[in-house]
Order: sequence, then structure tokens, then C-alpha cells
Amino acid sequence: MATQVEARTYKNYIDGQWVDSTTGETFPNINPATGEVLGYFPKSGKADIDRAVAAAQRAFARWRAVPAPRRAEILFRAGELLVQRKEEYARGMSLEMGKVLKEARGDVQEAIDMTYFMAGEGRRLYGHTTPSELPDKLCLTFRMPIGVVAAITPWNFPMAIPSWKLMPALIAGNTVVFKPSTWTPQSAYNLIAVLEEAGLPPGVVNLVFEREVGVSQYLVEHPGVSLVSFTGSTATGTAIATICARQNKRYSLELGGKNAVIVLADADLDLAMDGIVWSAFGTTGQRCTAASRIIVERPLVEEVQRRLVERARALRLGSGVDPQTDVGPVINEEQLKKIRGYMDIGRAEGARLLCGGEIARDGDLGRGYFFQPTVFADVRPDMRIAQEEIFGPVTDIIPVDSPEEAVRVNNATPYGLVTSVFTRDVTKAMRAVEGITTGLVYVNAGTIGAEVHLPFGGTRNTGNGHREGGIGALDVFTEWKTVYIDYSGRLQKAQIDVA
Repeated sequence: MATQVEARTYKNYIDGQWVDSTTGETFPNINPATGEVLGYFPKSGKADIDRAVAAAQRAFARWRAVPAPRRAEILFRAGELLVQRKEEYARGMSLEMGKVLKEARGDVQEAIDMTYFMAGEGRRLYGHTTPSELPDKLCLTFRMPIGVVAAITPWNFPMAIPSWKLMPALIAGNTVVFKPSTWTPQSAYNLIAVLEEAGLPPGVVNLVFEREVGVSQYLVEHPGVSLVSFTGSTATGTAIATICARQNKRYSLELGGKNAVIVLADADLDLAMDGIVWSAFGTTGQRCTAASRIIVERPLVEEVQRRLVERARALRLGSGVDPQTDVGPVINEEQLKKIRGYMDIGRAEGARLLCGGEIARDGDLGRGYFFQPTVFADVRPDMRIAQEEIFGPVTDIIPVDSPEEAVRVNNATPYGLVTSVFTRDVTKAMRAVEGITTGLVYVNAGTIGAEVHLPFGGTRNTGNGHREGGIGALDVFTEWKTVYIDYSGRLQKAQIDVA
């Protein structure tokens, strides 16, 4: 499928230098809309991981000794550079990942926001002081960096998600080995190039591209890595958790979702439909927050089905850089086949296909990986298409008889990332908020749209309880040190000397 064109060859970034991989091999970066080769990136091996981890270990002692406000100045400069290059980086992201340009701009903007936010934390990184139970004694806590962080990120948000990991790790004084997705290497390169230009010292961040699963596993298992931060599939996250548990190594996992928009009978239906279309088909459904279930009270089911089919059929497929495009391609052929396979699963379970359901091959679409926006009806909550993450432009309509049933159906999946509720009744809204067991809840908005200063993450199989975003991210990348300062001039014994 790939068209042979002249394309640049890129390198790894290790210990402050752009270097070839030890294998000497490369892999192509492919535009999923056209098959065009955008560039060639190193197919790294285990020796490259060893070099990167060793560089990060050497840099750790120096970087942690840099005052946090000075570390923040580097991040702030990086944020300024991202602002200047937002349009360039967004266009490159749209070409390599497929998302429409306005969404790519939002991806870069989120990296900008996170970089500025964590730069601000360089003047805080607050600990605590508290009274002692003994006289003439001071008790306080402060944060310490953990060491070398392995940041392993997916392709669907190729600049935002790395920023969620790298910026809090760096402001806290850690060093990083960054392994981005094979499918979006250009955006990772752009982010690291900005950090280098902003003045990040050699070895503090190291970027290693790779194509083999074994190389990523080697990074996770590496004894020089103190913390693994991973975003991706639940199956891979579970494997990482098993490895890290055996080594008593810290890990932070942000995994899958099977999110729902709940539409109650009193909802503003115009607003709800806007939220559903954006949440189900934005980023071609390739978001962990995508709404692949629409839970609707029965009085509105037929109207929701009619409107949603009309809106889905009107969406224009095409290259993300075309301003007329509503829905871009999926990331690769493997994902395209996976989505197509769920069409047969849904039909076999008794679901009714209202629209879509096929690979789009008309005209230029046949050069890329396009799937028609798809809506299933007559879906039961226990069907596989209502339980498993499809990660494509596919959504299901599930009828319910009451708000209480809507909440029960929403909660009854292996995942627990995000739910949205559309209602005009504040009492129903608050009862839904209280009963929903996902990590994020939206009222009268879609399931898409996290803000960097708030914690992001989910329950159940969506992760292991950590949060990204906000100051809660610092709890992942730091550990607490508690200090007792006794100025009484005598030996005091806590608990024992308390009368």
C-alpha cells in the first residue's frame, strides 16, 4: 500500500545526542489515509535500551539536584516553543495518525497546557507540616523523585499523553526513557526536540523508537528502571503489572474504556445528539474516552436512533488535513480488520445494524484505512459489543426503563473510565453522579474533553488506581519523605513518652 517517496530518516535521542540504533534497521512511518511514507525511524534493539537507561541513571543524580524552580524554567521554555510550532506539529500529527486537523491542534494544545501546568508546580511541589505529639519537635514531609521512569505511550494522542507522563516526571526530578508508539513516531520526535532546544540537560530524557514487542518488554523488565508509566490496552497493562510486581517495581497504568452517554427522557435532545456524535465518532472513535454505548430511556429510543443515523451518515470521511473531513482513518490495517470483525459479532448476538458496518473503499478512501461510522440498535447490556472495547467509529444504543437502570447498565462493564448524563433535572443528575462508578462523569456534555489540572483515570480494568493530570500525577512520580526534627535537647520517645 505504501507509496515510495523521498522521506527523512530519524534517529534515537540518547544522552543528549541523536544517534543511530545499534541494529542499523529502520521502519516506515505511514500516513493511514494515503499509504504515503512520511519518514523512517530506528528499529531499536535491547542494546539501545541499555544505553538509554544507563544515560538516564547517570543524569539522575545531577537532575534531582537542580532546584525545582530551575527545572520549571526549562519546561516553561518548552511550552513556549510548542505554542510557536503548534500548527506545524498539528499538521504532522494529522498526517501520521489520521485525526482531523482541529483535533490534532487540540492534542498539541493539551501538551502545551500540561507543560505550563507542571512548570507551575516547580514553585510548589508542596509537602506538609503537622504538629508533633511531643514538645520541641517539628514534623514535615516533602516529595522525592523516584529515579528512572519508563514512559510507554500509545498512538491515539501522540503528544498529549506523553506530556502527561514526561512533564510531571521531569518537574519532580526524575529522568526518563521514552518509548513512543510505532505508529506515531514523528510527534514523539517533535516533543523531545522541543525539550532539547529548551535546555534539558543530556540524559534527562532519552527517546528510543522500536518495532518489536520484546524490546518494550525489555525496557519494562530493565533493573535500571524504577517506575513504568504505561497507557494502552488492558491486556498489555496486565502483563506489565505482572512483570513489575515480580520485581517490586512501581507502575502506573491507564488502560481501556467502554464509556456511555446516558440520555434520560427529559434531556435536551439537540444538545445530547451533539454530545453523542462528538463522543462516538470524534478521533474516529479511537479514544479511551469514546462513547461506544448510548444508554437511552425508552421514550426517546426511536428518536435518538433516527437522529443518530442521520448524523452518522452525513459525516464525511477523508484525510485529516482536509478541512472538509469529519472522520479520519483508523490507525492501521490490523485495527481496521478488528473493527470489521465486531460487525459479525454484533449481528450474531442479535444486534441490528442501523448504518455503517463496512470498510470504506470508495475513491481515494481505498488507499487508506477507513471505516464507516456505525450504529447498532437492539443491543443488550451483556453483548460483547456492549462489553468490549472496539476502538473505532462504532456505537451501540441500549434501551432502559429508568434512570436507576441506566446507572446499573453503565456500571456493569469491566471498565470504568467516563460516563456522561444528559438531563434537565438536577436531582436526577446528582443521583446519577452519586451512583456512577467511573472515574470521570460529565453532566450535559459528551465523554470527551479532559482538562489538565484535574485528575484523569478510571476504575476497575481501566487502570490500577493512579491518576494522570492535576497534582495527583505527582503522587505517581514522587515518593514521600517524612522528617522529624527534635530540638528538645533530650531523647524523646514517640508513643512511650506521651502521658
